[in-house]
Amino acid sequence: MWRELLPIGRHPDSHGYRRFAWTGADTECRAWFKEQAEARGLTYEVDRNGNQWAWLGDPAQGDAVVTGSHLDSVPDGGAFDGPLGVVSSFAALDELRSRRAEFAKPLAIVNFGDEEGARFGLACVGSRLTAGQLTVEQAHRLTDGEGVTLPRAMEAAGHDPDGIGADPQRLARIGAFVELHVEQGRSLDLSGDRVGIASAIWPHGRWRFDFQGEANHAGTTRLVDRRDPMLSYAETVLAARREAELAGAVATFGKIAVEPNGVNAIPSLVRGWLDSRAADQASLDQVVGGIEQAAREYAQAHGIALDVVRESFTPVVEFDHALRDELAGILGTDAGLKVPVLGTGAGHDAGILSGSIPTAMLFVRNPTGVSHSPAESAAEDDCVAGVLALADVLEGLACR
Repeated sequence: MWRELLPIGRHPDSHGYRRFAWTGADTECRAWFKEQAEARGLTYEVDRNGNQWAWLGDPAQGDAVVTGSHLDSVPDGGAFDGPLGVVSSFAALDELRSRRAEFAKPLAIVNFGDEEGARFGLACVGSRLTAGQLTVEQAHRLTDGEGVTLPRAMEAAGHDPDGIGADPQRLARIGAFVELHVEQGRSLDLSGDRVGIASAIWPHGRWRFDFQGEANHAGTTRLVDRRDPMLSYAETVLAARREAELAGAVATFGKIAVEPNGVNAIPSLVRGWLDSRAADQASLDQVVGGIEQAAREYAQAHGIALDVVRESFTPVVEFDHALRDELAGILGTDAGLKVPVLGTGAGHDAGILSGSIPTAMLFVRNPTGVSHSPAESAAEDDCVAGVLALADVLEGLACR
């Protein structure tokens, strides 16, 4: 399975992945998912929001156990973020069948669409729509860098966008969702453990900072006469680092758009996107508030207009304690497997669904801690340990 997925959407120069929602690479990944489902005799379906499902048993029975993740990527992302969870889910089912496990509940494997938000700027679109956290009107307003709307992109990829929206009936059939994911950090590597259980997802969000100045000639405009928004933006980037360090949080300006974007032109507009995350809401508020205050002071000093817009926000997610404890109990029966509980600063579909159904996550050790990069990796024996842990969990939750 891993070898079949590896070449899809891989860029020849960066060696990273560009599997953006509703593009050709995404379509190839979705075809792969369908093939895996059908090869195992599972019932395949695509829901109203474009999420793919592979069912063992009758979903109408209810109290289903669901596992899976996503197959799309960030720009030039790594091979493991998302796909490891989907591949491991199919492999865990294969393992349970080899054990001749008897299922007492329906089991499903899911590929959630547009988890990374690389194309339309909003993460977890498929799960947000399903959970009712993204309205139809909001979804229709999402556009990519070429001005293509989400509905148009879905339609071009062969999916009818008219039916998108909250899907409470589907969620009502699910008793538990467990997502396996490569760890995005080094906690497991530092502790020497192969597999961990998630405790919570830090609160996090994305803010857009628009610095509006005045375009002018780079060679003839005196420094004293300039209203250069790039200066205010640059100072704000440094302020973000300082505020994050003070609060023990993280803050990143990772995307920028400049107008008119000419080498010999002073910009008229610099638009930067801030991603910030912290262990608790108070710390996050402190960081973002400090960054915005600094940005406004810098902008005023340079004669720049500033507009700050919060584009997305996810509050702290405490995974279902009873389900988390059940996972720990199931995995704790193996004396050779230590299973630490750890938090994460990364968002996931499991976090979005946690407000509607019991959810939990398993992490697989990442030896470098690098994620969202071609350097992202996990050792094969650690991946196998993750599959076996997931199989144990699914057996404990869904089998007699």
